[in-house]
Amino acid sequence: MKILFCNFEYPPLGGGGGVVMAALARELAKRHEVTVLTSRAAGLPAESEDSGVRVIRVPVFFRRTLDTANFPSMLAYLPSAAWRTPSLARERPFDVVNTHFVVPTGPVGQWIAHRCRVPNVLSVHGGDLYDPSKKMSPHRHSWLRRPIRRMLRSADVVVAQSNDTRDKVRRIYGVAREVELIPLGIDRPPPMDCVGGSAFELPPGAFKVVTIGRLVPRKQTAQLVAAIAASGIAHAHLLVVGSGPDEEPVRRAAADHGIADRVHLLGRLAEGDKYRALAAADLFASTSQHEGFGLVFLEAMACGLPIICYDHGGQVDYLETGRTGHVLRLNDVQGFARALREIAELPDRGRAIGAENRRLVEAHFIDRCAARYERVFERALADRHK
Repeated sequence: MKILFCNFEYPPLGGGGGVVMAALARELAKRHEVTVLTSRAAGLPAESEDSGVRVIRVPVFFRRTLDTANFPSMLAYLPSAAWRTPSLARERPFDVVNTHFVVPTGPVGQWIAHRCRVPNVLSVHGGDLYDPSKKMSPHRHSWLRRPIRRMLRSADVVVAQSNDTRDKVRRIYGVAREVELIPLGIDRPPPMDCVGGSAFELPPGAFKVVTIGRLVPRKQTAQLVAAIAASGIAHAHLLVVGSGPDEEPVRRAAADHGIADRVHLLGRLAEGDKYRALAAADLFASTSQHEGFGLVFLEAMACGLPIICYDHGGQVDYLETGRTGHVLRLNDVQGFARALREIAELPDRGRAIGAENRRLVEAHFIDRCAARYERVFERALADRHK
Protein backbone atom coordinates (compact mmCIF):
# COMPACT_ATOMS: atom_id res chain seq x y z
CA MET A 1 0.00 0.00 0.00
CA LYS A 2 0.94 3.64 -0.46
CA ILE A 3 0.17 5.17 2.95
CA LEU A 4 0.13 8.86 3.84
CA PHE A 5 0.36 9.76 7.52
CA CYS A 6 -0.79 13.26 8.49
CA ASN A 7 0.29 14.61 11.86
CA PHE A 8 1.22 18.16 12.79
CA GLU A 9 4.08 16.75 14.92
CA TYR A 10 6.80 14.23 14.06
CA PRO A 11 10.02 13.69 16.03
CA PRO A 12 11.97 15.59 17.08
CA LEU A 13 8.92 17.89 17.27
CA GLY A 14 6.40 17.17 19.98
CA GLY A 15 5.65 14.38 22.42
CA GLY A 16 4.15 10.92 22.65
CA GLY A 17 1.60 11.10 19.82
CA GLY A 18 4.26 11.95 17.26
CA VAL A 19 6.68 9.39 18.70
CA VAL A 20 4.25 6.50 18.42
CA MET A 21 3.12 7.52 14.95
CA ALA A 22 6.77 7.64 13.84
CA ALA A 23 7.36 4.15 15.23
CA LEU A 24 4.21 2.95 13.45
CA ALA A 25 5.30 4.56 10.16
CA ARG A 26 8.78 3.01 10.38
CA GLU A 27 7.34 -0.44 11.09
CA LEU A 28 4.88 -0.23 8.18
CA ALA A 29 7.63 1.08 5.87
CA LYS A 30 9.19 -2.39 6.06
CA ARG A 31 6.29 -3.64 3.89
CA HIS A 32 4.66 -0.56 2.35
CA GLU A 33 5.46 2.84 0.82
CA VAL A 34 5.03 5.37 3.62
CA THR A 35 5.00 9.19 3.51
CA VAL A 36 4.45 11.59 6.41
CA LEU A 37 3.11 15.15 6.04
CA THR A 38 4.02 17.14 9.13
CA SER A 39 5.18 20.58 10.28
CA ARG A 40 8.55 22.24 9.99
CA ALA A 41 10.15 24.34 12.73
CA ALA A 42 13.37 24.90 14.67
CA GLY A 43 15.58 24.56 11.59
CA LEU A 44 14.36 21.12 10.54
CA PRO A 45 14.71 20.24 6.83
CA ALA A 46 11.77 20.46 4.42
CA GLU A 47 12.23 16.80 3.46
CA SER A 48 14.13 13.89 4.97
CA GLU A 49 14.16 10.11 5.19
CA ASP A 50 13.63 8.20 8.42
CA SER A 51 14.21 4.43 8.26
CA GLY A 52 12.36 4.10 4.96
CA VAL A 53 9.75 6.79 5.73
CA ARG A 54 9.63 9.90 3.53
CA VAL A 55 9.08 12.86 5.88
CA ILE A 56 7.75 16.09 4.33
CA ARG A 57 7.59 19.14 6.57
CA VAL A 58 5.60 22.29 5.78
CA PRO A 59 6.50 25.60 7.49
CA VAL A 60 4.42 26.84 10.41
CA PHE A 61 6.48 29.99 11.23
CA PHE A 62 5.18 30.53 14.77
CA ARG A 63 6.78 27.57 16.52
CA ARG A 64 10.09 28.20 18.30
CA THR A 65 10.69 25.07 20.40
CA LEU A 66 10.81 21.34 19.73
CA ASP A 67 8.76 20.40 22.80
CA THR A 68 5.57 22.42 22.68
CA ALA A 69 3.28 23.67 19.94
CA ASN A 70 1.22 26.82 20.28
CA PHE A 71 -2.18 27.68 18.88
CA PRO A 72 -0.87 29.89 16.02
CA SER A 73 1.52 27.14 14.86
CA MET A 74 -1.31 24.60 14.85
CA LEU A 75 -3.47 26.93 12.76
CA ALA A 76 -0.59 27.64 10.37
CA TYR A 77 -0.19 23.92 9.68
CA LEU A 78 -3.61 23.78 8.00
CA PRO A 79 -3.02 26.16 5.04
CA SER A 80 0.63 25.07 4.67
CA ALA A 81 -0.32 21.40 4.42
CA ALA A 82 -3.27 22.16 2.13
CA TRP A 83 -0.98 24.15 -0.19
CA ARG A 84 1.42 21.18 -0.40
CA THR A 85 -1.33 18.64 -1.05
CA PRO A 86 -1.89 19.00 -4.85
CA SER A 87 1.77 18.51 -5.75
CA LEU A 88 2.09 15.67 -3.24
CA ALA A 89 -0.94 13.89 -4.71
CA ARG A 90 0.49 14.23 -8.22
CA GLU A 91 3.89 12.86 -7.16
CA ARG A 92 2.53 9.63 -5.74
CA PRO A 93 -1.16 8.69 -5.60
CA PHE A 94 -1.95 7.31 -2.15
CA ASP A 95 -4.15 4.35 -1.26
CA VAL A 96 -5.06 5.45 2.25
CA VAL A 97 -4.61 8.45 4.55
CA ASN A 98 -4.05 7.95 8.28
CA THR A 99 -4.78 11.22 10.09
CA HIS A 100 -3.46 11.54 13.65
CA PHE A 101 -5.15 13.99 16.06
CA VAL A 102 -8.52 15.38 15.02
CA VAL A 103 -7.19 18.75 16.30
CA PRO A 104 -5.35 20.26 14.56
CA THR A 105 -4.60 17.66 11.85
CA GLY A 106 -8.14 16.47 11.13
CA PRO A 107 -9.08 18.97 8.39
CA VAL A 108 -5.81 18.29 6.53
CA GLY A 109 -6.30 14.52 6.41
CA GLN A 110 -9.96 14.91 5.49
CA TRP A 111 -9.12 17.29 2.64
CA ILE A 112 -6.34 15.09 1.24
CA ALA A 113 -8.45 11.93 1.41
CA HIS A 114 -11.34 13.73 -0.33
CA ARG A 115 -9.08 15.14 -3.05
CA CYS A 116 -7.34 11.80 -3.67
CA ARG A 117 -10.61 9.83 -3.33
CA VAL A 118 -9.11 7.41 -0.81
CA PRO A 119 -10.17 6.29 2.69
CA ASN A 120 -9.39 8.50 5.68
CA VAL A 121 -8.52 6.56 8.84
CA LEU A 122 -8.75 9.07 11.70
CA SER A 123 -6.72 8.23 14.83
CA VAL A 124 -7.71 10.16 17.96
CA HIS A 125 -5.22 10.27 20.81
CA GLY A 126 -7.12 11.67 23.78
CA GLY A 127 -5.68 15.15 24.23
CA ASP A 128 -7.20 16.25 20.94
CA LEU A 129 -10.66 15.51 22.39
CA TYR A 130 -10.17 16.34 26.07
CA ASP A 131 -7.43 18.07 28.04
CA PRO A 132 -8.60 19.26 31.48
CA SER A 133 -5.55 21.52 31.91
CA LYS A 134 -6.22 23.70 28.83
CA LYS A 135 -8.74 26.50 28.48
CA MET A 136 -8.77 25.82 24.74
CA SER A 137 -9.47 22.10 25.13
CA PRO A 138 -12.05 21.23 22.43
CA HIS A 139 -14.49 19.71 24.91
CA ARG A 140 -15.01 23.17 26.48
CA HIS A 141 -16.10 24.99 23.31
CA SER A 142 -19.13 24.31 21.11
CA TRP A 143 -17.48 26.03 18.12
CA LEU A 144 -14.77 23.36 18.27
CA ARG A 145 -17.01 20.44 19.20
CA ARG A 146 -19.18 20.91 16.09
CA PRO A 147 -16.42 20.52 13.44
CA ILE A 148 -14.82 17.70 15.44
CA ARG A 149 -18.17 15.91 15.51
CA ARG A 150 -18.43 16.24 11.72
CA MET A 151 -14.92 14.87 11.19
CA LEU A 152 -15.54 11.95 13.53
CA ARG A 153 -18.72 11.10 11.63
CA SER A 154 -17.30 11.50 8.12
CA ALA A 155 -14.04 9.54 8.52
CA ASP A 156 -14.05 6.10 6.93
CA VAL A 157 -12.66 4.63 10.14
CA VAL A 158 -12.06 6.14 13.58
CA VAL A 159 -9.35 4.57 15.76
CA ALA A 160 -8.95 5.20 19.49
CA GLN A 161 -6.00 3.99 21.50
CA SER A 162 -7.88 3.41 24.76
CA ASN A 163 -11.36 2.80 26.10
CA ASP A 164 -11.17 6.22 27.77
CA THR A 165 -10.71 7.95 24.41
CA ARG A 166 -13.32 5.78 22.69
CA ASP A 167 -15.81 6.68 25.42
CA LYS A 168 -15.20 10.40 24.90
CA VAL A 169 -16.08 10.13 21.19
CA ARG A 170 -19.58 9.09 22.20
CA ARG A 171 -20.04 10.87 25.54
CA ILE A 172 -18.59 14.33 24.77
CA TYR A 173 -19.12 14.52 21.00
CA GLY A 174 -22.30 12.48 20.66
CA VAL A 175 -20.91 10.32 17.82
CA ALA A 176 -22.51 6.89 18.02
CA ARG A 177 -20.45 4.87 15.55
CA GLU A 178 -18.09 1.94 15.67
CA VAL A 179 -14.67 3.05 16.88
CA GLU A 180 -11.72 0.70 16.44
CA LEU A 181 -9.62 0.15 19.55
CA ILE A 182 -5.89 -0.25 18.83
CA PRO A 183 -3.62 0.15 21.85
CA LEU A 184 -0.45 2.08 21.11
CA GLY A 185 2.91 0.39 20.85
CA ILE A 186 6.54 1.26 21.48
CA ASP A 187 9.80 0.20 19.93
CA ARG A 188 11.64 -2.42 21.92
CA PRO A 189 14.09 -0.61 24.19
CA PRO A 190 17.77 -0.77 23.29
CA PRO A 191 19.66 -3.55 25.08
CA MET A 192 21.73 -2.20 27.92
CA ASP A 193 22.93 -3.27 31.31
CA CYS A 194 21.30 -1.52 34.24
CA VAL A 195 23.42 1.53 35.04
CA GLY A 196 23.98 2.76 38.56
CA GLY A 197 22.85 6.00 40.18
CA SER A 198 26.33 7.41 39.67
CA ALA A 199 25.46 7.88 35.98
CA PHE A 200 23.30 10.81 37.13
CA GLU A 201 25.55 11.88 40.02
CA LEU A 202 23.28 10.37 42.67
CA PRO A 203 24.58 9.14 46.02
CA PRO A 204 24.95 5.41 46.73
CA GLY A 205 21.78 3.90 48.19
CA ALA A 206 19.47 6.58 46.78
CA PHE A 207 15.85 5.59 46.11
CA LYS A 208 15.53 6.77 42.52
CA VAL A 209 12.17 7.89 41.13
CA VAL A 210 11.96 8.88 37.46
CA THR A 211 9.27 10.77 35.57
CA ILE A 212 9.22 11.55 31.85
CA GLY A 213 7.12 14.09 29.99
CA ARG A 214 6.83 17.64 28.81
CA LEU A 215 6.77 20.11 31.68
CA VAL A 216 3.29 21.46 31.00
CA PRO A 217 0.32 22.06 33.35
CA ARG A 218 -1.40 18.75 32.48
CA LYS A 219 1.57 16.76 33.82
CA GLN A 220 1.48 18.53 37.25
CA THR A 221 5.13 17.63 37.90
CA ALA A 222 5.26 20.12 40.78
CA GLN A 223 2.65 17.95 42.51
CA LEU A 224 4.96 14.95 42.15
CA VAL A 225 7.66 16.97 43.91
CA ALA A 226 5.16 17.61 46.74
CA ALA A 227 4.39 13.88 46.97
CA ILE A 228 8.10 13.02 47.18
CA ALA A 229 8.46 15.53 50.02
CA ALA A 230 5.31 14.23 51.78
CA SER A 231 6.59 10.64 51.59
CA GLY A 232 9.33 11.45 54.09
CA ILE A 233 11.79 9.18 52.24
CA ALA A 234 15.01 10.96 53.12
CA HIS A 235 17.06 9.17 50.45
CA ALA A 236 14.50 9.67 47.61
CA HIS A 237 15.78 11.45 44.50
CA LEU A 238 13.57 12.48 41.56
CA LEU A 239 14.88 12.42 37.99
CA VAL A 240 12.74 14.68 35.78
CA VAL A 241 13.20 13.98 32.06
CA GLY A 242 11.64 16.63 29.81
CA SER A 243 11.42 20.37 29.37
CA GLY A 244 8.72 22.96 28.93
CA PRO A 245 7.07 26.06 30.40
CA ASP A 246 6.54 24.48 33.85
CA GLU A 247 10.26 24.08 34.52
CA GLU A 248 10.37 27.08 36.86
CA PRO A 249 7.29 26.01 38.91
CA VAL A 250 8.94 22.60 39.39
CA ARG A 251 12.17 24.20 40.58
CA ARG A 252 10.19 26.48 42.89
CA ALA A 253 8.22 23.54 44.33
CA ALA A 254 11.46 21.67 45.03
CA ALA A 255 12.87 24.69 46.87
CA ASP A 256 9.63 25.34 48.78
CA HIS A 257 9.54 21.72 50.01
CA GLY A 258 13.20 21.75 50.97
CA ILE A 259 14.29 19.03 48.54
CA ALA A 260 15.92 21.11 45.78
CA ASP A 261 19.10 19.03 46.12
CA ARG A 262 17.10 15.84 45.46
CA VAL A 263 15.13 16.97 42.38
CA HIS A 264 17.21 16.71 39.20
CA LEU A 265 15.86 18.41 36.06
CA LEU A 266 17.61 16.61 33.22
CA GLY A 267 15.83 18.40 30.37
CA ARG A 268 14.97 16.75 27.08
CA LEU A 269 17.18 13.68 26.59
CA ALA A 270 18.13 11.68 23.52
CA GLU A 271 16.42 8.29 23.29
CA GLY A 272 19.39 6.36 24.61
CA ASP A 273 19.87 8.70 27.57
CA LYS A 274 16.15 8.51 28.37
CA TYR A 275 16.40 4.74 28.65
CA ARG A 276 19.52 5.09 30.81
CA ALA A 277 17.47 7.21 33.20
CA LEU A 278 14.79 4.51 33.27
CA ALA A 279 17.40 1.79 33.77
CA ALA A 280 18.93 3.72 36.67
CA ALA A 281 15.61 4.15 38.50
CA ASP A 282 13.76 2.08 41.08
CA LEU A 283 10.30 3.41 40.22
CA PHE A 284 8.40 5.36 37.57
CA ALA A 285 5.90 7.95 38.85
CA SER A 286 3.52 10.37 37.15
CA THR A 287 1.04 12.88 38.55
CA SER A 288 -0.36 13.65 35.09
CA GLN A 289 -3.98 14.81 35.25
CA HIS A 290 -4.97 12.87 32.15
CA GLU A 291 -3.33 10.61 29.56
CA GLY A 292 -5.03 9.45 26.40
CA PHE A 293 -2.88 6.33 26.61
CA GLY A 294 0.50 6.99 28.25
CA LEU A 295 3.41 5.68 26.19
CA VAL A 296 5.88 6.52 28.94
CA PHE A 297 4.24 3.92 31.15
CA LEU A 298 5.00 1.26 28.54
CA GLU A 299 8.61 2.43 28.31
CA ALA A 300 8.91 2.16 32.09
CA MET A 301 7.34 -1.31 32.06
CA ALA A 302 9.81 -2.42 29.38
CA CYS A 303 12.63 -1.38 31.74
CA GLY A 304 11.17 -3.42 34.59
CA LEU A 305 9.92 -0.57 36.77
CA PRO A 306 6.86 -0.53 39.04
CA ILE A 307 4.56 2.41 38.26
CA ILE A 308 2.60 4.87 40.39
CA CYS A 309 0.07 7.12 38.64
CA TYR A 310 -3.49 8.42 38.78
CA ASP A 311 -6.63 6.73 37.47
CA HIS A 312 -7.65 9.43 34.96
CA GLY A 313 -7.00 8.31 31.40
CA GLY A 314 -6.32 5.45 29.04
CA GLN A 315 -3.60 3.91 31.20
CA VAL A 316 -6.28 2.18 33.29
CA ASP A 317 -6.68 -0.25 30.36
CA TYR A 318 -3.37 -1.89 31.23
CA LEU A 319 -2.24 -0.61 34.66
CA GLU A 320 -3.68 -2.10 37.84
CA THR A 321 -3.04 -1.58 41.54
CA GLY A 322 -1.23 -4.55 43.04
CA ARG A 323 -0.13 -5.90 39.70
CA THR A 324 1.74 -3.08 37.93
CA GLY A 325 2.22 -0.80 40.94
CA HIS A 326 -0.40 1.68 42.18
CA VAL A 327 -3.22 3.41 40.27
CA LEU A 328 -4.57 6.08 42.61
CA ARG A 329 -7.56 8.38 42.78
CA LEU A 330 -6.86 11.63 40.92
CA ASN A 331 -4.91 14.16 43.03
CA ASP A 332 -4.66 11.91 46.09
CA VAL A 333 -1.24 13.29 47.03
CA GLN A 334 -1.16 11.60 50.45
CA GLY A 335 -2.06 8.26 48.85
CA PHE A 336 0.72 8.88 46.34
CA ALA A 337 3.17 9.49 49.20
CA ARG A 338 2.11 6.23 50.91
CA ALA A 339 2.58 4.30 47.65
CA LEU A 340 6.08 5.78 47.28
CA ARG A 341 6.94 4.66 50.81
CA GLU A 342 5.66 1.15 50.17
CA ILE A 343 7.89 0.64 47.13
CA ALA A 344 10.87 2.22 48.92
CA GLU A 345 10.41 0.05 52.05
CA LEU A 346 9.70 -3.20 50.16
CA PRO A 347 12.33 -3.30 47.40
CA ASP A 348 11.82 -7.01 46.71
CA ARG A 349 8.13 -6.37 46.03
CA GLY A 350 9.08 -3.50 43.71
CA ARG A 351 11.41 -5.78 41.76
CA ALA A 352 8.73 -8.48 41.51
CA ILE A 353 6.22 -5.95 40.12
CA GLY A 354 8.86 -4.73 37.68
CA ALA A 355 9.44 -8.29 36.43
CA GLU A 356 5.68 -8.70 35.88
CA ASN A 357 5.62 -5.40 33.97
CA ARG A 358 8.35 -6.68 31.63
CA ARG A 359 6.12 -9.66 30.86
CA LEU A 360 2.95 -7.62 30.39
CA VAL A 361 4.53 -5.06 28.03
CA GLU A 362 5.21 -7.75 25.40
CA ALA A 363 1.65 -7.19 24.13
CA HIS A 364 2.41 -3.50 23.49
CA PHE A 365 5.39 -3.45 21.15
CA ILE A 366 5.02 -1.61 17.86
CA ASP A 367 4.90 -4.69 15.63
CA ARG A 368 1.58 -5.70 17.25
CA CYS A 369 0.17 -2.18 16.83
CA ALA A 370 1.31 -1.98 13.18
CA ALA A 371 -0.25 -5.34 12.29
CA ARG A 372 -3.62 -4.16 13.60
CA TYR A 373 -3.40 -0.86 11.71
CA GLU A 374 -2.48 -2.78 8.56
CA ARG A 375 -5.69 -4.81 8.83
CA VAL A 376 -7.74 -1.63 9.36
CA PHE A 377 -6.21 -0.02 6.25
CA GLU A 378 -6.89 -3.13 4.15
CA ARG A 379 -10.49 -3.28 5.33
CA ALA A 380 -11.04 0.45 4.64
CA LEU A 381 -9.72 -0.04 1.10
CA ALA A 382 -11.93 -3.08 0.55
CA ASP A 383 -15.00 -1.19 1.79
CA ARG A 384 -14.25 1.68 -0.63
CA HIS A 385 -14.12 -0.73 -3.57
CA LYS A 386 -17.35 -2.59 -2.82
